[in-house]
Amino acid sequence: MIGLFFLVLVIWLAVIAFVIASMCKVFTKAGQPGWACIVPIYNCYILLKIADKPGWWLVLMLIPVVNVVVAIITLIAVAQRFGKSAGFAVGLIFLPFIFYPILGFGDAQYLPPTVVAPAVA
Repeated sequence: MIGLFFLVLVIWLAVIAFVIASMCKVFTKAGQPGWACIVPIYNCYILLKIADKPGWWLVLMLIPVVNVVVAIITLIAVAQRFGKSAGFAVGLIFLPFIFYPILGFGDAQYLPPTVVAPAVA
């Protein structure tokens, strides 16, 4: 029984390490520091920057129920920034341990937001 517990623990830790490495790769692809993925709250701020959302949305991520909506909007924007569809964002929401490695180690490239020049009158 104890052996089974340690086997499950080792597998769980391996999956967690793989997801952290994947998120680190996603952050690095987006031009952000990879280590930021392991710092609580700061990683949400960096994810908002990757998604090109305002930094003050971090406050919304601290409000129960609202944070779920903000997280979904953010993950949809992150998927779009990497040239993926909203269906891929659904995968990021429900199966992050599969879709973050696809995003991080796959061939997806970060598409920075385009800056629109003001019209000259």
